[in-house]
Amino acid sequence: MAPGGQLEKEQRMGFFQTILVVLVFLPLLMVASHNFLQNFTAAVPRHWCYIPAGDNDTTEVTGDLLKIYIPMDGNQEPDRCLRFSTPQWQLLAPNGTSTNATEPCLDGWAYDRNVFNSTIITEWHLVCGKRALKDFAQSIYMAGVLVGALVFGSLADRLGRRALLLWSLLQVGVMGTGAAFAPNLAAYCTFRFFSGTGTAGFILNSISLTMEWIPSQFRAMVATVLACSLTLGQLLLAGLAYAIRDWRQLQLASSVPFFLFFLYSWWIPESARWLIVNHRPEMALRNLRRVSRINGEKLEREGISLETLRLEMQQEEESSGPSRRSALELFRTAPMRGITCCLMMAWFSNNFSFYHLALDLQRFGGISIFLVQLIFGAVDVPFRMLVAVAANRLGRRLTQAACLFLGGLFILASIPVPQDMEVLLIALTVLGKGLFSSSSSCSYLYTTELYPTVIRQTGLGVTNMMARLGAVAAPMVQMTQAFVSFLPLLLFGAVPITAGILVNCLPETLGDPLADTMKQVEDRWVRWALFEGWGLGVG
Repeated sequence: MAPGGQLEKEQRMGFFQTILVVLVFLPLLMVASHNFLQNFTAAVPRHWCYIPAGDNDTTEVTGDLLKIYIPMDGNQEPDRCLRFSTPQWQLLAPNGTSTNATEPCLDGWAYDRNVFNSTIITEWHLVCGKRALKDFAQSIYMAGVLVGALVFGSLADRLGRRALLLWSLLQVGVMGTGAAFAPNLAAYCTFRFFSGTGTAGFILNSISLTMEWIPSQFRAMVATVLACSLTLGQLLLAGLAYAIRDWRQLQLASSVPFFLFFLYSWWIPESARWLIVNHRPEMALRNLRRVSRINGEKLEREGISLETLRLEMQQEEESSGPSRRSALELFRTAPMRGITCCLMMAWFSNNFSFYHLALDLQRFGGISIFLVQLIFGAVDVPFRMLVAVAANRLGRRLTQAACLFLGGLFILASIPVPQDMEVLLIALTVLGKGLFSSSSSCSYLYTTELYPTVIRQTGLGVTNMMARLGAVAAPMVQMTQAFVSFLPLLLFGAVPITAGILVNCLPETLGDPLADTMKQVEDRWVRWALFEGWGLGVG
């Protein structure tokens, strides 16, 4: 019997699995709020230099006052970063002209508070010369997610999925709440960094722990349901941000629920698979019995006992050799190198292009930012549902490759579209984002199935780290637009197309039980290479 084979046979999609999916689904809703929170907490309202006379905190500043104190920019809007050196009273007279002598906003800025009562932009004046600090704050959060993906992925293979899941939930709650009370930008960025590491840890461990309790025929469906939680979370964020216009209150509302999630997640048992491969068969049997009780079944009927679990553990040791926990093991053999390199490229390209499309909603200036967030969240739902069907019918490999390839094509198709054709540009953006969301759903499922239990979380951590590198790289690439206008879109389209082609070098996992050992993964690679990958046979 292959390691984990009896355990795979034992698993059923029962009441326990349903509860587990629900319990993981709820915090994933709020994770999306943290990922896209700065679309609202760091929104940039209309602003102008502080005017000594008048009410500067509303848009009730009269046109006459603006004429006197603030020059107009090229779009005939009040300039955001300059003011007249002296009041230009002559401009109130017909055909009056100004001296054109201007200076920076020495007394600070006033903000249009009709949409948002406050944001980190208005509180710490991250405008004009400090406007780059807005993107810096988001990059700090993404850097935290990147670090969390690497650290929590590796630790979970040593300490277990459940322990890291609990810690991640507590960390997001504490650090997210701390960010809501941050006295300055440095403290805010620090709290957001550690909040990002927590969100990455929770996503990785919750999905892996859930998948290891789910039978193979239901994994695509469950992966899609969990992925939809991230999509629905964007809709929830739009509603929260519409109702709560103060950034501190919005940050708090997105963080406090994690304390509740932390408390109820103590009910979730550790993965029996992880316990078996880490020489703890007694606890694995205890968890299996508990799950069977919840599902209304008897474990003994399936032939599961301490002796069988010890036998599987022994077989795993014989197959795998010494315990392997280092990330270097992902590159030790040719099959593992091939799998890891292809997955790293797929994850990087997916987030590289996705975050180009999903962030900076204010670029669609003529449409309400809340409506844009709602549209962007809602469109992902049908795409994620479609990917569940495709992954079970067409296979994981073809589905992953198609989503990346087509998403890149939609971005390339937007290059020749004029900027005044806003409807067409938004349509291409929505389609591209939907495909990259589908690709993300498939990536979690496919990666979980490709890596063995002994190093699954490390593999997820490394590939997720590459995804976060893509998210960090996206705004940097966008800056090249100042030199070559079409270069960013060319890269955002070409990179996922290349990744979609490379994904075809991976073996198919549809219908296969989860591998527990390196040897199982390598044997599957050899079978694929002989009979499918190189066309030397059939089946």
